[in-house]
Amino acid sequence: MTRMITCLLFAFSLHLSAQSQGSYIIPDSVQRIVFLGNSITYAGQYVSYIEACLRLAYPHGKFEVINVGLPSETVSGLSEPNHADGKFPRPDLRERLDRVLAQTQPDLVFASYGMNDGIYLPFDDTRFQAYKEGINWLHREVSKSGAAIVHLTPPVFDERKGVAYANVLDIYSDWLISNRYTKDWNVADVHGPMKKHLEDRRLIDPDFKYASDGVHPDKTGHWIMAKAILAYLGLNELARADSAGEAVSTASNGEKILQLIEERQAIMKDAWLTATGHTRPGMKEGLPLKEALAQSAEFEKALGKLMR
Repeated sequence: MTRMITCLLFAFSLHLSAQSQGSYIIPDSVQRIVFLGNSITYAGQYVSYIEACLRLAYPHGKFEVINVGLPSETVSGLSEPNHADGKFPRPDLRERLDRVLAQTQPDLVFASYGMNDGIYLPFDDTRFQAYKEGINWLHREVSKSGAAIVHLTPPVFDERKGVAYANVLDIYSDWLISNRYTKDWNVADVHGPMKKHLEDRRLIDPDFKYASDGVHPDKTGHWIMAKAILAYLGLNELARADSAGEAVSTASNGEKILQLIEERQAIMKDAWLTATGHTRPGMKEGLPLKEALAQSAEFEKALGKLMR
């Protein structure tokens, strides 16, 4: 009975989200956009897709999109007792957020947390409370810095890898969405569209999946994430595309523009993580920030030529 009630509540929340997703139109004053999150954000495909689409939608805009996603990170401060075979606990965003905000000086922040925050265990109210407190803290800190923040509901966890944890992320997503109404927050629902797309595809292809491990989505999953965010930003025409390639193909040199953005993001994300610092071992050492920014400027010149 409890499972049935949970399913009914989630179905209702999907309907509510679809009816009242709302939108956030990026103000003209926004130039520097920062993405915070865990390994899915660090992988970065959805970040690159969004940057490419923003350039197409706002050809005269001067957006700088910075990815500082950190693998394994949480906003709840929780970690499994034997995380990474006991090599290190999960990084806590609290350790680095001040430095990230001070050095990147964002006008707008997109924050994607939740996937790691329940530490892959069945629902527990204490862990849920830690997640809520962490998100509330993050919202306050970003707001105090003067930046706007858009929260992203967590990507979907494949229930074939564990129904209990898939349900945890349903609950976390529902709570985040509720803050649109209770606190007037900007919340883009990534979780609901990903779950619906996954279920719809499996009606046609029962073997379809975003991720072999149930967590880290492939390029299709990253595009579904990007579509949901683009729709929330009011870029509905781009959000209707079935792939990132289709979205950028509407512009001359669109595929080359996306390729250059992906190449630049791959350089800059490691440079920014190294410059701002973190406690996670095993990360790639980024270029010195000054050198990386010089390379980024060369990419920008090439992008400018392609977009003329």
